[in-house]
Amino acid sequence: MTLLKSWRPLLAFVVTGGLLASLCYLALRPEHLLSVPEGAAAGSLTMRPCDYDTEAGTVAADCGTLAVPENRRDAKSELIALPVTRVRATSADPAEPIFRLGGGPGRTNMDFPQASRLTGQHDVVLVGYRGIDGSRRLDCPEVTAVMQSADGIAGSKTLPATTKAFELCAARLTDDGIDLTGYSALQRVEDLEAARTALGYSQINLLSSSAGTRTAMIYSWRHPQVLHRSAMVSVNPPGHFFWDPRITDAQFAQYARLCDDDACAARTSDLAEAIRKTAGEIPERWGPFRIKDTNVRVLSQYAMHHNGPASAPNNAPTVIDAYLSRDTGALWAMSVLGDLTLPNSIVWGEFASFAMIDGPAAQRYYDNGGDPGSTLGNASTDFLWAGESGLSTVWPDSPDNAKYREMRTSDVETLLVSGEVDFSTPAQLATDELLPALSRGQQVILPGLGHTADFWEHRPEAGKRLLTTFFDTGKADRSQLDRRPVDFEAVPLSMSTVAKLLIGVTLGGATLGLALLAVIARWSRRRGGIGPRASVWVRTVAVVPLGLGGWLLGVLLIWTVGPDDFVASASVIVPGTGLMVGLGAYLAWTREGRSSQIRRAGLVAAVCGAFLGAWIGCYALSGLLAPAAAIVGAGAAANLGLLCVEHFPRRPDRIWRTPAMRKRLSLTPSGILRRPRSTAQGAP
Repeated sequence: MTLLKSWRPLLAFVVTGGLLASLCYLALRPEHLLSVPEGAAAGSLTMRPCDYDTEAGTVAADCGTLAVPENRRDAKSELIALPVTRVRATSADPAEPIFRLGGGPGRTNMDFPQASRLTGQHDVVLVGYRGIDGSRRLDCPEVTAVMQSADGIAGSKTLPATTKAFELCAARLTDDGIDLTGYSALQRVEDLEAARTALGYSQINLLSSSAGTRTAMIYSWRHPQVLHRSAMVSVNPPGHFFWDPRITDAQFAQYARLCDDDACAARTSDLAEAIRKTAGEIPERWGPFRIKDTNVRVLSQYAMHHNGPASAPNNAPTVIDAYLSRDTGALWAMSVLGDLTLPNSIVWGEFASFAMIDGPAAQRYYDNGGDPGSTLGNASTDFLWAGESGLSTVWPDSPDNAKYREMRTSDVETLLVSGEVDFSTPAQLATDELLPALSRGQQVILPGLGHTADFWEHRPEAGKRLLTTFFDTGKADRSQLDRRPVDFEAVPLSMSTVAKLLIGVTLGGATLGLALLAVIARWSRRRGGIGPRASVWVRTVAVVPLGLGGWLLGVLLIWTVGPDDFVASASVIVPGTGLMVGLGAYLAWTREGRSSQIRRAGLVAAVCGAFLGAWIGCYALSGLLAPAAAIVGAGAAANLGLLCVEHFPRRPDRIWRTPAMRKRLSLTPSGILRRPRSTAQGAP
């Protein structure tokens, strides 16, 4: 090999090769998870000073790792590690700490920016949820992949495939040595108890929300003596890890009554009936674009949980506006947003293990006929449970669950906080089912509010006063919490506008990419090529619009003729991105002075390299970051391929034109192939 003639090609090799190597590392790297400290025993906790980000800024905290058995029923169970964070109280003499239990199931417990509201007199402690935050994470890419490549995330053809995906995920995790029966609500309670003991607290407060309230209930049933007080926001009593369509319809009727007293009444005389009519007539297409019926229904259920402006556009006023407008484009936008947000919003393995406590209740719901003909139908419950013969029939059920599937009594001092129009955990369920079982319970129903996010958003100081007063005195001071009227007109970004933005950006990006490719081709053709310096700039700067345009062409294709695919999958990203970036890089590189052999080699190197780089990038990052990584990978690999062709020590055209090679291939000096004369005896 000969040395490169200047430092510029060497720098280019280093940069492009470094980018590709980085993407390869990201694609192949092992998942970074917490590890059990060396020599740790069950219940041991190591802590160190750290910082924690809250809505009030970065605050002082302690961070550590708690070692616990994966399954406490098994004396030989391996240890797993869970993160623990203690946000320190600002008081010199703090009262009982507040252990926070977030919702889900299937979501982290370590993200709590509102912690700063509670640290005046209390430490706030976060203990990671097993199966999500710790050394073993129960991801089910099989489930996510099925939902993302389906014609509707809860369609009739999707549900059997989703069930099979849950079965395959359970088998794979079990083969990896994970005991799925150890990831129950009871085991989570014992994790919290282990953290309390290790931190040296004699008594604690609990602050739970949504699905986390179920953990708080079991904690109060098992360890009442260590609980000072328990506040539950958006209460989920036993048997309600699914949405009963009858209750959902009652919630729509409640919104209809609120609409009658609002400007909303000018748009409809019966909101509930108007929504039912639109939901019953969801079209299959908006022009050339496919609408997935169950996507619209499931996204509607989730969006109706909250009505505060901080949740927009995924909130009740936006969804109600979409239904009242009867704009097909708005329904299409909801279908697309369902594909983008719902399948990967949950750690499905942890959800399955925790939710199996309500497996029999979900099965009874289906056995009793399921949907009676409601507004949104079974779609949302099907999304969680994969239908009648779904998740509950294939996922291992923990023996821990049997004792905690029915309501029990408790004398722990408890505050129930419910939103008046909460679609996810209706206030009436807490009133009818949990409150009678609490000898020292009280309930606050907040007028006009929905699920948990509405509580934290509406009048933060009032919510803070409600909680801190209860934890400090046992009284629920709701004096500052007034009625918040549902603002049906507060739609800063309608679904119709979202649809226009999606189409505009997609069409604009695809058109820009094609136009840029045409400009580069015309520039190269008219001038016989692009100069070396200009070529470098074009091959560097043009990568982004070219790659983006290629990807968006693929997106348009699946939105129209191939809806059974995900916009950020390799099958959508790689073809367009690889072709557009590869052709663009080649056209900017080629010039008249290069032989036809070199040009052909450059075309192959650029296009094949771009395809390879885009493919690597798709697996380097996930979700909507995958297209960005694919574009970087395609640009780096295409340019690396061209550099190899251009600066390889012995260029192909020179090799072919050496006397030895001409003699071997019987080429004339001009390169024309001639038929060799035979030297065999008797040849003419």
